[in-house]
Amino acid sequence: MKKFFQEFKEFAIGGNLIDMAVGVIVGGAFNKVVGSLVADVFTPALGLIFGSKMNFEELRIGGENGILIGNFINAIITFILTALCLFSLIKAINAAKRSMKKEEEAAAEEPAPAEPSDEVKLLTEIKELLANKK
Repeated sequence: MKKFFQEFKEFAIGGNLIDMAVGVIVGGAFNKVVGSLVADVFTPALGLIFGSKMNFEELRIGGENGILIGNFINAIITFILTALCLFSLIKAINAAKRSMKKEEEAAAEEPAPAEPSDEVKLLTEIKELLANKK
């Protein structure tokens, strides 16, 4: 039981749980931004295009007492825009990672110093022999 709590403490204090918590908080804020984009920018823009004030929240199928589908449409639009934004962000991050990896590989693949020619090897041996005679 003591080992279990020790492992849990390492997990909770370690980066995994903290990284996940930060991701959830940032994701919630990101969701609010995209929701505002849909409600405050996208929906009014559609209203301008179609020449009327569009309000998906009041959209119903089957008249005044029908099925309310407006919020569902807003949720679908929010989901699509969120997915598009996240896809674009992840694509940009992956491109940056590939670029950094290529730079690292290029730096790692610097040519090794060329092996000295036979003449240079011979001259080095002669030099060493002369140095040893003195």
